[in-house]
Amino acid sequence: MSEQKLTPLELQIMDALWEQGKLSIREIQEAFPEAGRPAYSTIQTTVYRMEEKGAVRRVRKISNAHIFEAAVTSREARGRLIDDFLNLFGGRTQPVMSHLVESGKLTLEDLKDAEKLLKKNRRESGKP
Repeated sequence: MSEQKLTPLELQIMDALWEQGKLSIREIQEAFPEAGRPAYSTIQTTVYRMEEKGAVRRVRKISNAHIFEAAVTSREARGRLIDDFLNLFGGRTQPVMSHLVESGKLTLEDLKDAEKLLKKNRRESGKP
């Protein structure tokens, strides 16, 4: 996928594909909560645009319905969003971490998990 960003609607569509696998446009639309569900034509137009971006791909056609699957992983898409967000802070994580701690959204358990991941990454990279 190119460096194009996914919109909130596109992320919701991707969530349906990541959770349920290969889906038709109608199935994608039905994955949305009934209240506030976008029109079929809105989902269709958005999916076709996402196909042009390389975020989804057609895998087959059943009768008149095209079946789509995610062409990028959740980790790739969300990682790109997080990187873009951090760029708003000059790439610094400290202001974000401070806010998460002060707001109570970052727990001690989250920090312990992060520490384990940091240690694992350090071992895998060969750094002491």
